[in-house]
Amino acid sequence: MTPGRIILYCGPPDRPPPELVVEWVAARGFVLEVHDDPAVVEALVLRGRGVMIFVADAADWPAPVELLRHLKGDPFTAIVPVTILTVRHHAPAVVTWYSAGADEVLSPLFGPAEQRARLDALLVRTERDVAVHPSTRLPGTTEIERAIRRHIDADAPFAVCYADLDHFKEFNDRYSYYDGDRVIYLLSRILHDVVRGMLGADGFVGHIGGDDFIFVVPLQGYAPVCSEILAVFDDLIPLQYNEPDRRAGYFFGKDRRGQLHRVPLMTLSIGVVTNQHHHFTHPAEVSELATEMKSYAKSLPGSVFVADRRRSDHDIRSGPGGRDARSS
Repeated sequence: MTPGRIILYCGPPDRPPPELVVEWVAARGFVLEVHDDPAVVEALVLRGRGVMIFVADAADWPAPVELLRHLKGDPFTAIVPVTILTVRHHAPAVVTWYSAGADEVLSPLFGPAEQRARLDALLVRTERDVAVHPSTRLPGTTEIERAIRRHIDADAPFAVCYADLDHFKEFNDRYSYYDGDRVIYLLSRILHDVVRGMLGADGFVGHIGGDDFIFVVPLQGYAPVCSEILAVFDDLIPLQYNEPDRRAGYFFGKDRRGQLHRVPLMTLSIGVVTNQHHHFTHPAEVSELATEMKSYAKSLPGSVFVADRRRSDHDIRSGPGGRDARSS
């Protein structure tokens, strides 16, 4: 059983978990692990075990408020939702738990149907929160894989576009990580606004991490979308530099050997993979080819998108409006 399918329960040693919890966990395909030592539960969560925690609040058992405070005080474990199961109805008890960081507090004041609904909502919120990148609020790798798989399963023409900044590290080194984060956020907004603005719900934009992004669009949409993205990017990115660097079109930076060299302003490379001439069965196949095309695009000067139209390994060229290039 993988840690991603385990839910932890912490309660008195002589009292089993409530039947409602047992049934809810089983109905959603999880396995319930029962423990009576809060320290053991904390250690398990620190090792990445458990996607949700239930904690019993019983009058005859010391309520492990410190367990909750420890878990919510650590960014690594704070994302794991904790539900308190209490038999106490008075407000001070509920306030205590929420103040300590509880994500949900269930009591007999809620009927069984409402308790199950609250747990379902908590699970949905949790999956949504961990599936987005915190700095851009775009879907992360899990949702990217799901989006690609949906297109593969639909068996309709699609394009997966891998966007990556050029000369971003040098920009970070010259300016600051704060300025770098601003550039990444700017790129995320350009991608999101152009893709969704031109294609609506037919377009998907995700954030792999750092300056790497994926967007998935219908086959006929990738060329105009990529062209618009590059145009907007090239208009806005010079404004992220100070005036001397912007006027010069470059700045002097040091390479890994400490030698000064000219660093041009950032550009954007987009590698495009389509199912026009390929039959994909798994998102990993798309990812591998998209990475290859992105690397090829980065070998070309300027902001460019390059689509894989190969019928063989010796035919790589861009889509309409992109840079024309062929492999040797």
